[in-house]
Amino acid sequence: MNKAIFATGCFWCVQEIYDSTPGVINTTVGYTGGDTINPTYEEVCSGTTNHAEAIEVEYDPKIVSYEELLKQFWKMHDPTTLNRQGPDIGTQYRSAIFYLDDKQKKIAEQSKIKMNNEKFNGKIVTEITKSSIFYPAEKYHQKYNEKMKKQYGIG
Repeated sequence: MNKAIFATGCFWCVQEIYDSTPGVINTTVGYTGGDTINPTYEEVCSGTTNHAEAIEVEYDPKIVSYEELLKQFWKMHDPTTLNRQGPDIGTQYRSAIFYLDDKQKKIAEQSKIKMNNEKFNGKIVTEITKSSIFYPAEKYHQKYNEKMKKQYGIG
């Protein structure tokens, strides 16, 4: 299995999208890119940790490619808004691709250039950064949308 780490603002909705993608084996929401060891949700929300809300995607590259995961990434959020997605404001909601190796870095950079040229007119603010430690979020955040649908009898 391979892994990819993306930040698109709030991590709840993107987990559901990646979970429904053929070839994705597992997803975990969490925090990465910051300075605090083992951050809590409250600490990350405070904006003082430099962490972003992110998702770690484990996938089978024989079924889905990193390029395909990036295509979804560009569609599921606004990569032209700095440190904000919808009502969520702060660096913890930034758009970011956290690459795990030089191959992912190259693919991510090429994908960003392509999307900037084809769709976003050079306005993408998404950072492409070497991955640091990924800290899984608290249990109640995992599969949050799925839990809420069950709780309220939706879906």
